Amino acid sequence: MKKCFLAIIIASCGLFSSCEDFIEHEQRGVQNLDNYFQTDTECQEFVNDLYKRAFLHYDWSPLCSSRIANETATDDAWMGNTGQSAEIFIPAAQYLITPNRMGELLNLYKIRYQNIMACNIAIESIPGAPIMDEKKNQYVGEALFCRAYNYLELVANFGGVPLVLEMLSSSEMDKVRASKEEVYQQIEADLKTAIHKVSSSYEDGNKGRASVWACTALLARAYLYQSKWEEAYHYADTTIVNGGFKLEPNFVNIWDVNNPNGVESIIEVQTNTESDKALGNQLCTLCGARGEKAENFPSKDAADVMDGWGWGTPTSDLENCYLSENDEIRRRSTITVYGEPAYGDEELNPSYMFDLEQNKSGRVIRKYYVPIATRRTLFDKRYNAPLNTPIIRLAEMYLTRAEAAYYLGKYDSAMDDVDIVRSRVDLPGKKGTVSGTDILYAIWKERRMELAFEGLRLYDIRRQIDPATNQPVIAGLFGPNGSFVHYNTVESTDEYETSNLKELQDKGINFDINKHLLWPIPQSEIDRSFGQITQNPNY
Repeated sequence: MKKCFLAIIIASCGLFSSCEDFIEHEQRGVQNLDNYFQTDTECQEFVNDLYKRAFLHYDWSPLCSSRIANETATDDAWMGNTGQSAEIFIPAAQYLITPNRMGELLNLYKIRYQNIMACNIAIESIPGAPIMDEKKNQYVGEALFCRAYNYLELVANFGGVPLVLEMLSSSEMDKVRASKEEVYQQIEADLKTAIHKVSSSYEDGNKGRASVWACTALLARAYLYQSKWEEAYHYADTTIVNGGFKLEPNFVNIWDVNNPNGVESIIEVQTNTESDKALGNQLCTLCGARGEKAENFPSKDAADVMDGWGWGTPTSDLENCYLSENDEIRRRSTITVYGEPAYGDEELNPSYMFDLEQNKSGRVIRKYYVPIATRRTLFDKRYNAPLNTPIIRLAEMYLTRAEAAYYLGKYDSAMDDVDIVRSRVDLPGKKGTVSGTDILYAIWKERRMELAFEGLRLYDIRRQIDPATNQPVIAGLFGPNGSFVHYNTVESTDEYETSNLKELQDKGINFDINKHLLWPIPQSEIDRSFGQITQNPNY
């Protein structure tokens, strides 16, 4: 009953949904907010649920598919699946998005606020729970972290949004948008408060939970997005120096199902294979190769087939980025090309094959790959894939510190951090070989290669200002004259992409810098606020 109740309360407490009736009327046979939060177990279970719903949710649609929709709006990914209708991804991928046609990004807005309401419930209710103060602080700190994470995703996608910091009643449906600056101020305040409440250690069962270092790392990301270089440098440096994390020696092991919460992971999605719960990683199915066949595996065993849906296939443009640096380790850890061995799983999958008729680029994302030996053990491959996914990891902090150092004039320090990240994948250092703005371009290129398909690329190319044009990087990639559009429509000779035209080759040609630096606010949310919420420009 508790789990059902928690699912109902979180699902029903949307941005402008009311819990008023639920609280005021007596409930028979169920728990309500007056009699919940009475034990440590109840508090912990409620907070546990916040993580899953903030990071990947319990099904593919709410957050996994909106995350991939954002990837398809970059130069890293096609929609990919050319065997099914792509309507849920077309608005973002082809920049045809409108307030009434948002595809999966409609869910992104709604689910973030549902989770924020649940965070608010925890923040308001747990301090009154009859449990130890140390536990109260930890749980409230974790809820503050999750709220900050949700708001960071909202502001990065939509700009200024309504700030909802308490449980709403039906008379409080007239919330207006806060400014982007005000949203960031709230994110910073939540994280700085959380730092003093959460644990500084991952011992004693705290792995996967927000720690001091998860808070400092998310602060570094938030300040980076605002171009506040001193603060971004400080919090990235604090995390690197004091957090006790190390770069994973073997890059591909960051996404190894047998290496959850590895030495590099600051915080990551927790998964498991319990057959009666949907606690697996849905990205493994959503982005898995479509049209795998048992006959293509050495075993000829149907148990080896993952039966993926094929969305978000890597572009040859991204692959070329790795090839230009002779970066085979990160290329093969990020992209598997049709017919290649699955990196790290060469013995059981020596020639990875899938249906090319349903795959735009002849490529799949390696970071979400479930190895054959693990597949054979799964009760349900869609719901039980035990692949933890990093939300923040140490390499991001090195590259954040590097970018901040560049803008602070610490050029040698910036390249030292770049070279630390390159050294892990056996690439030569670049310090002393680049200067001026080429240092900045080197940092940005390293971010692309290191962090591909980790949910950051769209936010990066929107915020990065190209010193050669004084325009956001995304404006140089997309639009009628964009370099990515030109590559695909004029230059590319890629055997897969140019032969499968079921997905248009001119992806990104409709980009308009006057509106597409943010997504539109869903019209349904504007209507629900009785017009109090205003729309983003030019939509």
